[in-house]
Amino acid sequence: MEVITITLLTILILLLIYVLHLLRRQIHFFKDRNVPYKPASFERLDKTIHPAMHFLRWYKQFKGQYPLSGVFMFIKPIVIPLDLELIKRILVKDFQYFQNRGIYYNERDDPLSAHLFSLEGAKWRNLRAKISPTFTSGKMKMMYPTMVAAGKQFSEYLEEKVGDGNELEMRDLLARFTTDMIGTCAFGIECNSMKEPNSKFREMGRKHFEAPRNVLKDAFKMTAPGLARFLRVTEILPDVSEFFMDVVKSTVEYRMKNNVRRNDFMDLLIAMLDDKTEGSESLTISEIAAQAYVFFIAGFETSSTTMTWALHELSRNPDIQEEGRKCVQEVLEKYNGVMSYEAIMEMTYIDQIINETLRLYPPVPMHFRVVSKDYHVPETDTILPAGTFTMIPVYAIHHDEDIFPEPEKFDPTRFTPEEVNKRHAFAWTPFGEGPRVCIGLRFGMMQARIGLALMLKNLRFSPGPKTCTEMEFQPQNFILSPKEGLWLNVEKI
Repeated sequence: MEVITITLLTILILLLIYVLHLLRRQIHFFKDRNVPYKPASFERLDKTIHPAMHFLRWYKQFKGQYPLSGVFMFIKPIVIPLDLELIKRILVKDFQYFQNRGIYYNERDDPLSAHLFSLEGAKWRNLRAKISPTFTSGKMKMMYPTMVAAGKQFSEYLEEKVGDGNELEMRDLLARFTTDMIGTCAFGIECNSMKEPNSKFREMGRKHFEAPRNVLKDAFKMTAPGLARFLRVTEILPDVSEFFMDVVKSTVEYRMKNNVRRNDFMDLLIAMLDDKTEGSESLTISEIAAQAYVFFIAGFETSSTTMTWALHELSRNPDIQEEGRKCVQEVLEKYNGVMSYEAIMEMTYIDQIINETLRLYPPVPMHFRVVSKDYHVPETDTILPAGTFTMIPVYAIHHDEDIFPEPEKFDPTRFTPEEVNKRHAFAWTPFGEGPRVCIGLRFGMMQARIGLALMLKNLRFSPGPKTCTEMEFQPQNFILSPKEGLWLNVEKI
């Protein structure tokens, strides 16, 4: 018995020494590599501040000292690239070292979490190659009539609600608009969120983003994803998962049984169910559902928040709003009042408004990458080992006064071709860049163009009694969204 006790005690001591060694390696990660860093603390647990604001502060603290800096999430070291050339290498030139985002997913127990945004390695590459054709400019042109029809329903609804001095909450209305548009384009389903604010699609989209996050659970998934999968930890709420899985299954079954074709995202996914192309693997219904799910969830929230922030700034800058309206009216006059695909693509000032909104309020304020094999940071003696987590501070860079003078000022002229050419190509990256650039950026931009053009054409927006003078970010939503919504006076022109 004494021998067994001594043996167990020895094993425990060795295990403790090993754990302490691992902790020491983690805590000294940046010090051992001569990288400036912020010591480990529990500051990131503060639920009242959006993570983007933490990264802005760290960016200002470390910028100019070294091409990268470091912080800790609990004891997990997080690399923050600060140099735009290094960011270019991470996203494009040295992409082979930074292929994965490190986003948690659990394909076995939570199949909808295994979507294009989170997948890794060969599975991501194969799926990306299959899905990319649906987001070409040609495909956007084919989807355009469906998109603009949803946009017209939205503008007609707004005009019905507008009276003298009417004040409307625009954030929810815009989310209902994008829910309807993506529901139609992705699933071929009329969601009717404009007339039915509590429609099932709107309810599930709202629940995904507004359900309280468990900070400790999120930290566990990030720091020990393998163990989290072993313990069957999931990412998506069960009722949200069940709803989207059922919608996709019923839609696929109906279309295949009745030979329905709509030239939309779902058609492309259905074609992958029985892909006979040499060297390709067909997708399962769960894999198809995962892609449809992320297209819906990512598309409706990012586009609606972008338009929300745009209206917030336009209401505070009536001269810019009037310039945008003039752009829409002049182009429509050229096309006999028809908001055709060609017309919407000619509204360059609307694009500048959207791009400046994406600078001030990038929906995805950080880009994630994980080092897949040891990486020597150019022109330094720092080597980042495989598994190192990196976060590119998009929001912070977009608010750097050395890149964008008077960064808090809303100024669409920053995005004239002449001004864009003066800046580093990676100073503005709301969609990411390189092989993992947002696959739906064309669709998202088209949604925002249509929405803003239709609203500015016939409506004027201004602050009202309920309008917040200082808009705050919702700290528990990773997407950069307003905390209290957006109340504005809306009047017909």
